[in-house]
Amino acid sequence: MKHATSAALGSISELLDQIKPKDGLVEKKPGIFYRKSKSFLHFHEDPAGLFADLNAGADFKRYPANSRHEWKVLLAAIDQTIKP
Repeated sequence: MKHATSAALGSISELLDQIKPKDGLVEKKPGIFYRKSKSFLHFHEDPAGLFADLNAGADFKRYPANSRHEWKVLLAAIDQTIKP
């Protein structure tokens, strides 16, 4: 799976706008977020759609990111991961 292109990221700009202000996250490149100097979240695209890889500790967990419902699931997972 290749990293998401700028066109693909444009299709989820509303989602990215909800992720950007989250505490402790830094967007180093479009759609690629770091937390505490470690890769935290990035997006991929393939024929099945867009997917987010979220650093859930030892491994990344993949989440689909193609609908508003999937966005809610991803945002909840991000919040759960970064909560103190």
